[in-house]
Amino acid sequence: MADSVGKWAAGASYGPVLSQTDLYLLKTDLELNPIIAGQHDSFHLVFNLSTGQTGGFNHEARDRDLQFTARDEPATLPRVSQLIIITQQSPWCTIVKNERGVTLSDVCTTVWKDYTEYYVADPEFATLPPRYQEAVKRAAMHNTQPTGQYYYQPPPPPNRYKRIDWLRDRIFFEGLKKMDHYCVSRLGFKAPNIFVMELAA
Repeated sequence: MADSVGKWAAGASYGPVLSQTDLYLLKTDLELNPIIAGQHDSFHLVFNLSTGQTGGFNHEARDRDLQFTARDEPATLPRVSQLIIITQQSPWCTIVKNERGVTLSDVCTTVWKDYTEYYVADPEFATLPPRYQEAVKRAAMHNTQPTGQYYYQPPPPPNRYKRIDWLRDRIFFEGLKKMDHYCVSRLGFKAPNIFVMELAA
């Protein structure tokens, strides 16, 4: 009878939520939900970091879009109250928190807000080579253009850039994965709740 509820079922009562301290003391490995690991059999998540839109498709039937109905499923097992997400495409850490357990929706919403609401600091922008600075400027111009209008006054070039502009054209979420060697080289430590986000154009 216990098998009738899947292990990724949405809901707060299906397992304890480990705090970051609990997780580190227990030294427990986390299993990623197959949807955000990019390993689900019948659902491939399509998440645009620029717009925040989520959806998906089935590899067997690519001709139709699917709704992201699993958004309230836990992001990991065991369930945790905090995840740390980094990517090789940007210098920032996204910290996803939910005391009732981080869900797939929490991951998508927090990553989207982190990249669309925060600006790149001038010293951060100055670290980019000139060629990448130009690519970021072009991305910013593209991201500020209104959609669906054929005749419009082009906006002036932005003088500040958002984190999403830093990613240039790599704005589609591909999945999360463990890369302890990269975490140590980037952060100086590894932890069970640190995952690397892969992005695609």
